[in-house]
Amino acid sequence: MRRIAHLDMDAFYASVELLRYPQLKGMPVVIGGGRRQADDALLERHEGLALNQIPVADFPLLRDYTGRGVITTATYAARQFGVGSAMGLMKAAKLCPQAVLLPVDFAQYRHYSQRFKAIITGMAPLMENRGVDEVYIDFTDVPGGQRQGGRSLARLIQKTIFDDTGLTCSVGVAPNKLLAKMASEFNKPNGVAIVGESDLESMIWPLACRKINGIGPKADEKLKSHGIETIGQLAARELQWLMDTFGQRTGAWLHDAAWGRDDRPVVTESEPVSMSRETTFERDLHAVRDKAELGGIFTRLCEQVATDLQRKGYAGKTIGIKLRFDDFRSVTRDITIDCYTADAAEIRRLAGLCLKRAPLHKRLRLLGVRVGTLLSAEEAANLVPKMAPGPVEYASAASKTIAKDPLTLDLF
Repeated sequence: MRRIAHLDMDAFYASVELLRYPQLKGMPVVIGGGRRQADDALLERHEGLALNQIPVADFPLLRDYTGRGVITTATYAARQFGVGSAMGLMKAAKLCPQAVLLPVDFAQYRHYSQRFKAIITGMAPLMENRGVDEVYIDFTDVPGGQRQGGRSLARLIQKTIFDDTGLTCSVGVAPNKLLAKMASEFNKPNGVAIVGESDLESMIWPLACRKINGIGPKADEKLKSHGIETIGQLAARELQWLMDTFGQRTGAWLHDAAWGRDDRPVVTESEPVSMSRETTFERDLHAVRDKAELGGIFTRLCEQVATDLQRKGYAGKTIGIKLRFDDFRSVTRDITIDCYTADAAEIRRLAGLCLKRAPLHKRLRLLGVRVGTLLSAEEAANLVPKMAPGPVEYASAASKTIAKDPLTLDLF
């Protein structure tokens, strides 16, 4: 019998921070608002004192935060107040002003991510990476993977990760990825849930449709407009009605999902679709009045994306931008060229062309740069570039620093 597990680390970023600051365990803690160098402020005030000995009263509180940052994650104690990921910190401060606020430390999170994934692959080699804190694992042919429906192996992996890192995780085991993903949410934190084919009606159908990975707010709203709120109600609708209402492909997928059908394999290696960098400003910026500041940020984002591409060995030929305005409306623009690039200056030039096609009359709160249609740098280098129409020329994957020369754009 096919046994697929979805393993999700419990409040991963926050849990890593609690390893550093165990004195904060059990307290509402929010992670977000910026990047840290090395907890400079705390270290300066407590020079010579270990991090785990810093008095709780000396940590910054959410109520004192001012800025435009958002929450990356929060401890379960903070979530009880309605605080959650992607929420603005100023809004969260109204819900849980007493929460401790810590900045993010992505280098540390990547370190622990690599550690727990190495443990998993040492025990169950077929693992699909789904981000820094979650994976799919194929238990089917692993020794002990069928015992108790997969519970024994799930518990062993949990214990091994905890013993090595001090971190907990939740695991759902089911016949496929779709059901395993839902099952991993059943007994959080540090729980294991097993879903079998016979459990569909009792465990899955009572859930809200949003619990199906792939049904977002808009799809859920449309389902509710037709009186469909639970997965069971979705399963009760005829396939033809779903295809007529949502389109053939989406309708067929909704029908299969409601009936717990999912044949997707666990993919051990996958190529990234795109790479991007974006930043939310501390204050809204205007394309004209804040031209110099925006220009510097824009250049830095392009350089960061180029560095990411070169470090991971990729090049792309679709360059795009993302803008979010002060009214929270977002727009994207992109351009596709005939040649692959990982060059910072070329990405900057092409992203600038995208900006020319974007409305810039409102103040901006977020700016992002993206490179898509990726290919490995080795494959891209072996391609004979086509002649591109107009001024677009082949761009090498060599690293370059963008010079601070005058912009050819009348923007930033």
